[in-house]
Amino acid sequence: MLETSARLLRLLSLLQAHREWTGAELAGRLGVTPRTVRRDVDRLRTLGYPVHSTTGTAGGYRLGAGAQLPPLLLDDDEAVAVGVGLRTAAAGGAVRGMEESSVRALAKLEQVLPHRLRRRVGALAAFTDPIGGRGPAVDVETITELVAACRDRLRVRFAYRGHDGTSSRRDAEPYRLVYGGRRWYLVAWDTGRADWRTFRVDRVALSPPHGPRFTPREPPADDWGTYVSEGISTGAYRERATVLLHAPAERVAERTTPAAGVLEPVDEHTCLLRTGAHSLEELAYHVLALGFDFEVRSPDALVRHMEALAERLARAVAAGRAGGGS
Repeated sequence: MLETSARLLRLLSLLQAHREWTGAELAGRLGVTPRTVRRDVDRLRTLGYPVHSTTGTAGGYRLGAGAQLPPLLLDDDEAVAVGVGLRTAAAGGAVRGMEESSVRALAKLEQVLPHRLRRRVGALAAFTDPIGGRGPAVDVETITELVAACRDRLRVRFAYRGHDGTSSRRDAEPYRLVYGGRRWYLVAWDTGRADWRTFRVDRVALSPPHGPRFTPREPPADDWGTYVSEGISTGAYRERATVLLHAPAERVAERTTPAAGVLEPVDEHTCLLRTGAHSLEELAYHVLALGFDFEVRSPDALVRHMEALAERLARAVAAGRAGGGS
């Protein structure tokens, strides 16, 4: 009986990988015959797990979504990851409105966690603290509505508050939500402006009902994250620059954020940084503050500004030495 129960748990774990398995593949993984696999699948169905099956040479088994939520099977690392995620949400994160439900879910999880895992989750909560500077939170209802509209291809209408505080009415076709570490962004086709736009979700006030449905357009980029990063780090600024940094992209990424610029590896020793700012002074400071040797590829105005800055620094150093500085 114990062997059968263990095999059922192993079978359920395989099915929860959200892929379709052939009977032969499952039999090989479990070390049993295809007939035993069929019997075990029937047992899972009697327990409430909606296991779908198809016949034929391309047939197989897949775990579907059911009307009732059956017990989940988590390995140790998955259980700890869920626990830590729930604790983070309970403490108040980038999505507002999930704190209470996260506390309830965490309490239920900790009741069934083995002692060794409960200690790991508890230690992570007791000896970690969030750092300040968290971005503005958004309502979970707003996230849920926008995700559903993206999935169902429904146009949305909303009031949007710009960075200067002014409000405008928008009618848009939503395509993707992107989380930038501190803020949520919506990428959508703005029907009123006939162009792609990136909206900060914390500035969006939805006006349901949503609709009608729209026909998907060609995306503005292959990678949604890179598209948003370029928009918020360069497209929103008057001054833009491309700089070759003499450092690997991985090292530079440790000192910057997606909102500060887009990194493109050149080779194992160099990378390109595309960034923007409100002025040449801000651009120069941002590049210098990274602490790497660099070459300005564009614009020429930034090169001239840095030449003037270098002369000013040279005069300051000379004056300091003349005054007795070491």
